[in-house]
Amino acid sequence: MRLILAEVVTIGDEILYGQITDTNTQWMSTELDKIGIKTVRKSSVGDQEDKILQIFEEAENRADIILLTGGLGPTKDDITKKTLCKYFDDELLINEDALSFITDFFTKGGRPMTELNRLQATIPSRCTYLANKTGTAPGMWFEHKGKSNRTTIFVSMPGVPHEMKYLMTNEVIPRLKKFFETPVIYHKMIRTIGVGESFLAEKIENWEDNLPEHIKLAYLPSFGQVRLRLTAVGEDEEILKQEVQDEIDKVLPLIESSVFGFDNDDLEVAIGKTLKRKGLTVSVAESCTGGYISHLFTKVPGSSAYFTGSVVSYDNSVKINVLGVKPETITENGAVSEETVTQMAEGVRKLLKTDFAIATSGVAGPDGGTSEKPVGTLWIACAMEGKTIARKLQMSNQRDTNINYGSVVALNLLRKMLNGDYES
Repeated sequence: MRLILAEVVTIGDEILYGQITDTNTQWMSTELDKIGIKTVRKSSVGDQEDKILQIFEEAENRADIILLTGGLGPTKDDITKKTLCKYFDDELLINEDALSFITDFFTKGGRPMTELNRLQATIPSRCTYLANKTGTAPGMWFEHKGKSNRTTIFVSMPGVPHEMKYLMTNEVIPRLKKFFETPVIYHKMIRTIGVGESFLAEKIENWEDNLPEHIKLAYLPSFGQVRLRLTAVGEDEEILKQEVQDEIDKVLPLIESSVFGFDNDDLEVAIGKTLKRKGLTVSVAESCTGGYISHLFTKVPGSSAYFTGSVVSYDNSVKINVLGVKPETITENGAVSEETVTQMAEGVRKLLKTDFAIATSGVAGPDGGTSEKPVGTLWIACAMEGKTIARKLQMSNQRDTNINYGSVVALNLLRKMLNGDYES
């Protein structure tokens, strides 16, 4: 059974200008993947007929399915229907079902229907009309037999997300499932932290080289983390799941110390599960991260079972008067130092009476650094009864990156200490 390929094309100058964020293509690709259809390309094109025609031709050579969104409104800049007519050598005609629906749509809403609204009921004569019950722009389904004598499916939908989702869910997906015989695509994600992509690749090279032909591996790096995505293609989902699990069982001994979860287990979720299972609590003292670590904890439902609270000690007076950092510690070593961040962690743990505590202090940027402590200098600490570990990070001058990455490293330090790893 061959893999069915799809291409998603978004139409509209507003996307290319950056005035609208394209969320449609991600959602559509996810839904296609669920029914065994692989998205091979995503394209965006402006409201220019020649460019749209070029995209159509290129997409037809690459994919079995071309899904289009945008350019279906009542105004002159919406040219998708006219361009489809030109591509398929067709003409626009009033579709009576579409006209009836649009008329009813405006009547029920107590609004007058203009001639522009009426023209939305015009669609290429040879397409199948897909009723959009959430708006006035129609969906259109084309079955096009090109030069290769292979039938390609073109589907045109509105760019408004909730209208596109309605059509995809109620019209497009059911039709695609009937039209194509598709394989199963099964994904499994291994979540790792604290090890670089290249180093990780070296550790598992022999395992990766011996993966079965129908199981592929991808490396997906982010802040301090690498997700290993295993993708298996076949006909029986249960068999694929077992085959992927067998491969995971082979690789885990090589990387187990770096693995914190699977699939959608974010780091803060995995840590929360460990804290809850062990009946332990954590608190946070944040300076340069400004409450971001606290946000990561509290966005998890049920985190009140283990996350007690935090102190955002941005000013030194809060470090001293609330957390109990000694004034001379800051005078002698500075707020961004091992000594200060250690006392912050120990202070918030004592203040909020928790088993563990995390603290951060640094120069997030983009300015404020010195020759001794340049922008990107960050100290983190994790404290428990009788033990505090501090680590220094030297990062970039990108503020958001420093806050995100520093928070992940701080959480990973907590994870290690929870697992009894007090040295690494």
